[in-house]
Amino acid sequence: AMGLAARYLGRRAGRASQQGLVDWERADAIASARLRASRGALTDAELRAVEPAYAEAMARVVPLLERTLGTPLPGVVDRHAVVDRAEWAKANLVTFRQLIGRLEEHVLERRPQEPGLAAGLAALANRFLTTRQIAFLLTYLGNRVLGQYDIGLLSAESKPGRLLFVEENIRATAHALDVPLHEFRTWICLHETTHAFELETHAWVRPYLADHLERQLAGVLEEAQTLRERGLGELLRRLRERDGDPLLAGFLSAEQRRLLRETQLVMSLLEGFSDWVMDEVGSELVADVGLLRQRFEARRSQRRRGIDRLIARLTGLDMKLEQYRRGERFVAGVAATGGNAAVARLWDGPESLPTEAEMADPAAWVRRVMPPPTPA
Repeated sequence: AMGLAARYLGRRAGRASQQGLVDWERADAIASARLRASRGALTDAELRAVEPAYAEAMARVVPLLERTLGTPLPGVVDRHAVVDRAEWAKANLVTFRQLIGRLEEHVLERRPQEPGLAAGLAALANRFLTTRQIAFLLTYLGNRVLGQYDIGLLSAESKPGRLLFVEENIRATAHALDVPLHEFRTWICLHETTHAFELETHAWVRPYLADHLERQLAGVLEEAQTLRERGLGELLRRLRERDGDPLLAGFLSAEQRRLLRETQLVMSLLEGFSDWVMDEVGSELVADVGLLRQRFEARRSQRRRGIDRLIARLTGLDMKLEQYRRGERFVAGVAATGGNAAVARLWDGPESLPTEAEMADPAAWVRRVMPPPTPA
């Protein structure tokens, strides 16, 4: 009887584990329930009521950016949505599913069709834990994200993205900063629309990021196998050699860490350029952009404490905060050294990306990309 029960349970656990590493419907349900129970949740009617305010803000932002950057942004005004936290999580669940799906195929291929009780239950436990980890991360981020230019980097087709504005978080943050809500909305619209400029008007950026992401994902399983074979000592050695990279970099090979650093350089440029643009033209949209920026930066810094700091360290989100700062310092340095002509060269192509050294020395980047004319 015990043997029959063990085989029965093993088969049930095996069948469940073969469904995938994550129960996506369950992860969505958990995250949505938690986010809709968060403080400041809005009804659908309340969200729809503020759509005209965002349409008005976008109608002011887009022409200003087109004039400043010298590039049209067709369709961006029409491709924005005011969402609640749960809707934001649902949209990003698609990205999570794409990422994990690339790994899932290989993992499931290696599992036996009829695993024993222990193996089946272990796989089932992993699915249970991974599902809740995804739900936790979506909930954590969903309570913090203000806006996003949403694109599917791993999608087969390169469709234009859309702008998402998380009204519940925007309201809460404007209240916490004690700034006018309509001005804060406009400021967020400016930041996210600048990302649309970066990603939609420069055809190389999305394929570049997608290629790096694909190559990193392709090496994850290989590195996981290496760590299993070499044991804890190999992991400890890698953690010591991270050289400032996130803790998760300890699970990556030297090649993957190189790809990660290159990706971070692009992200620093994306975020820094957007912040620089906000400072350059924000005063034309917001009455006291300096005060708003000062209070917002203080808020960013305050979040680097306690559980927020721990999660940021574990996931690499703390690197994103530094990306804003060093990216803006770099772009501002490029503008100060080479003027608008140099700023316009930032998005020429992968060859124009700054190196780590140039990120700290914008003048060196200007000398490389815009060498002085040769005397006649």
